[in-house]
Amino acid sequence: MWKRRDWMVAALALAAGSVEARRLTEPAPRLAATWATDDGHQVGIVGLAGSTAVIEARLDVPTRAHGLWAEAGGTLLTVARRPGDWLLRWRRDGRALAWAWIEPDRAFNGHVLASPDGRTLYTTESDLQSGQGLIGVRDAASLQKRAEWPTHGCDPHELLWDRDGRLVVANGGIATRPETGRQKLDLAHMDSSLVRLEPARGELLSQWRLDDQRLSLRHLARLDDGRFGIALQAEHDEAGRKQAAPVLALFDGRSLRTADVPDGSPLQGYGGDIAAWDDGFAVSCPRAACVALWRHDGRFAGRLALDEACALASRRGRLWTGGREAVLDLHTAQLGQPSARPLGEALRLDNHWVPLPAR
Repeated sequence: MWKRRDWMVAALALAAGSVEARRLTEPAPRLAATWATDDGHQVGIVGLAGSTAVIEARLDVPTRAHGLWAEAGGTLLTVARRPGDWLLRWRRDGRALAWAWIEPDRAFNGHVLASPDGRTLYTTESDLQSGQGLIGVRDAASLQKRAEWPTHGCDPHELLWDRDGRLVVANGGIATRPETGRQKLDLAHMDSSLVRLEPARGELLSQWRLDDQRLSLRHLARLDDGRFGIALQAEHDEAGRKQAAPVLALFDGRSLRTADVPDGSPLQGYGGDIAAWDDGFAVSCPRAACVALWRHDGRFAGRLALDEACALASRRGRLWTGGREAVLDLHTAQLGQPSARPLGEALRLDNHWVPLPAR
């Protein structure tokens, strides 16, 4: 007769065997990414089939590329950031299909989202004269703008659908001007917010702010149950307060709050990217050289060391993190044993990448 402990050991062994079997049968992961080299900026495909992360395809782009979106038909979209003047559709083999250039008095803010039917694209943008945040509403086939809506704030960054089909947008709240480039202006009057917009006409449905207005809401991820995680970037004047600031906010559809800050080594107040993973969120912290993990209720769950960790992506219990010289590949059932692959060449991954479905 087996004892309870014997059943538990057998169950754990079976689960570990199932994970390993799934790893052996899963197609090798491939991720669409953006990066910089000593010669300029590129978008392309990173393959993780072997012991080294290999660039399988690449395409030169004129300036820094930031956010990506994988379209249902297999093509990809990439948006420029600082200066944000182009939107690109491209193929997995590195061939450019279409470019769209923004109006002279507007700038892309680095992110694009497709409608559920794939016919419309939404891009975060700024009016360069007034500083007002905008959503550009674009025809997906032509990439051309057909409308624009205010985001009721400035510096809008990432946008996602909520579970009810409404747009959720993170207004970073940091004022800039074309003539001063990346210089952040008037930080004492930052106004970062999370807004929910009606998707047909852009009507403002609701808006939330954190108590600490020196925390800029930037990147978004959503769990299957509808809860959001938002990566934060702190803009406090005092170095100590900035370094110890939260890097994750949680939104349950009704309220917005920050998650627990880990004791001990601070996360330097900078969340580079975020992914929904397991039953919570992963936030990359390049200035703290790690990926920080939280449960869905905001409890801190640990960290994974990786130099300049930034780009994050997750799919079916798997998490990929791109750092300065290596890629971490982590399974839910092997939290303490992520595999690391060195990057096959010298490049600097940007904040984001997206996993591609098997062809």
